[in-house]
Amino acid sequence: MEIFEVAKDKLGLDSKRYTTLLFACSVALPVSLMILIVYQNQLFHLTGGLPKAEKSRNVTALNVDSKNDSSPPAIITDGRLHNGNLLPGFGNGTISENNSLRHTSGTDKQLNGNMAPGFWIESGSRNDSFGNETSSKNNSLPHASGPDEKQLNGTLAPGFQKESGSRNYSENDSLLNTSRPNVKQLNETLDPGFRKESGSRNDSSQGNRMPEDNKLLDGLLAPGFDERSCASRYQSFLFRKTSLHKPSSYLLSKLRRYEDIHKRCGPHSKSYHKAFKRLKSSHGSNGGCKYIVWIPVNGLGNRMLSMAATFLYALLTNRVLLVNHRTDMANLFCEPFLNTSWLLPEDFPLRNHFGRSKHRDAHSFGSMLNKSITNTSMEPPEPYLDLNLALGGYDQLAFCDENQALLRKIPWLILLSDQYFVPSLFMIPSFNREISKLFPEKETVFYHLGHYLFHPSNQVWGLITRFYEAYLAKADERIGLQIRVYHEKTTPFQTVMDRILDCVLKEKLLPEVADTQEPAPPPSRNQTSKAILIASLYSEYYENMKNMYWTRPTVTGEVISVYQPSHEEYQHFGDNTHNMKAWADIYLLSLCDVLVTSTWSTFGYVAHGLAGLKPWIWRMGSKNPACQRAVSMDPCCHFPLSYDCKTRIEVNAATLVPNTMHCEDRKNGLKLV
Repeated sequence: MEIFEVAKDKLGLDSKRYTTLLFACSVALPVSLMILIVYQNQLFHLTGGLPKAEKSRNVTALNVDSKNDSSPPAIITDGRLHNGNLLPGFGNGTISENNSLRHTSGTDKQLNGNMAPGFWIESGSRNDSFGNETSSKNNSLPHASGPDEKQLNGTLAPGFQKESGSRNYSENDSLLNTSRPNVKQLNETLDPGFRKESGSRNDSSQGNRMPEDNKLLDGLLAPGFDERSCASRYQSFLFRKTSLHKPSSYLLSKLRRYEDIHKRCGPHSKSYHKAFKRLKSSHGSNGGCKYIVWIPVNGLGNRMLSMAATFLYALLTNRVLLVNHRTDMANLFCEPFLNTSWLLPEDFPLRNHFGRSKHRDAHSFGSMLNKSITNTSMEPPEPYLDLNLALGGYDQLAFCDENQALLRKIPWLILLSDQYFVPSLFMIPSFNREISKLFPEKETVFYHLGHYLFHPSNQVWGLITRFYEAYLAKADERIGLQIRVYHEKTTPFQTVMDRILDCVLKEKLLPEVADTQEPAPPPSRNQTSKAILIASLYSEYYENMKNMYWTRPTVTGEVISVYQPSHEEYQHFGDNTHNMKAWADIYLLSLCDVLVTSTWSTFGYVAHGLAGLKPWIWRMGSKNPACQRAVSMDPCCHFPLSYDCKTRIEVNAATLVPNTMHCEDRKNGLKLV
């Protein structure tokens, strides 16, 4: 008490004022101590406290000693990011959008002496990918060997950025995949104009705005579509190299004119209803809109090739393409034309006749020729005509120029084909000139038409992007192997496997494996990785190749991974789910850097046509070499017209049309070069 009396006398305070000051100090001291403890304990959240952090589903529980909080933070699991930031309950006591947690093992001296403001910290470890942005207002949790508050405020500039060995951070620390965007990034993070440019498809994302032309494939696609209804339309360019094959300005103008015609004459329009009434009444007319109705036949590869060829015919003749997608093709493709549909309406009156061959034959173009109804001055007896361009016959004479005048008078053409009959269209002189203007590069016909027409539906796009991101995106190179066996019961598995390996190893598409006794080459910083994508109905080829590269090292030191999206064992005709998987497989193959395809396979034709690649075609038998490089990336027409319309004799189809050749895998086939 004597001490307090002396203090009171020295300060010159009366008893009442001195008592008040003493009481204030007794309250302020414990409050100050509590604030200091809370400030230093970064795991204590002012609004939710430590229990909030422990209840988080994405983090491990942390044991914190409030008396000695100098130990490094416990490891946070991979689910620690939420929209690019730490979940609430972590950080320095305040939830900052730009604050994330990183354990730093560097010394105070290193931070003070070596790091300039804005300096980038690099790490060779993929797990060391969390940055630690700090400012004078928001300090991170102190580490055992980390800098103190003063050092952080005086050394590191606000917005301090880090880079790990394999990942980059954006301004708000949201994680960007350096190889390919994942589905979440495509739907939420990437702006439609975001540019992802890569020389090897694995370069880091570029934060530059993507010109609208690249998003629209150099003007091939029309703007204005609802992006949510068809994510693939404006996102597909993110998964491909910049194309060297540009569409011609004439093709672009032709497509825009066609879109106007389709909108004016498409289903549910006034013009369609007029043509529909004339068709039901069986009255033909030279005026009004004209249509070509595509009928599916055989597998998905055949169907896509014939749809593309039919669309080209529609472009050349100013007809509207309507497709009869049965239930097994439901939800495979997005609508390709803006504010209208290419789907044949359900109430189309001739639907019941599509499957009746006798009815088709009676109303076919060949039947009309046999009846000598070829006088171009006569009106056609009916408003529709069946045109079978599948295997041959009299209907193939539709490719004679002299017969086009009659076909132009028929309002409705019902076309059935499983062929890519584009080379035969070149045999019509007027079409030849027009196609040459549309496609100065002859071998790009399917490449451009395929990218214009075939956009995977959201359901199929999900299958594609999830598989690609999980297994293919990080590889330095992707090799697609499409294996089609036509007579599996009489073709031994090992025989097929030997031919494929003979092809890919001799052509140095894949590395050989070393003897098991030899030591594996040491890992290298420049070590490359290759991902093999196998598309086959059977799983044996995948298992064999996977075991080969798993059990033995490669002689080059390359890391090889093998994947197969599906193996259906046999082709399921009429199965929508099967076709969805097939479409996903085709598209994934088209994202590869190198392709090896099977002879005669339309499945492979579509894949390399969309990829814009000249594939290696492997073949059965003992003939060497085991595979041959294709001369052109355009698909093969297996059954082209081999009839000279002028001389009326059978001829070699390749002699009728310039810029064509016989296919590598089909002696009598024809392809554009």
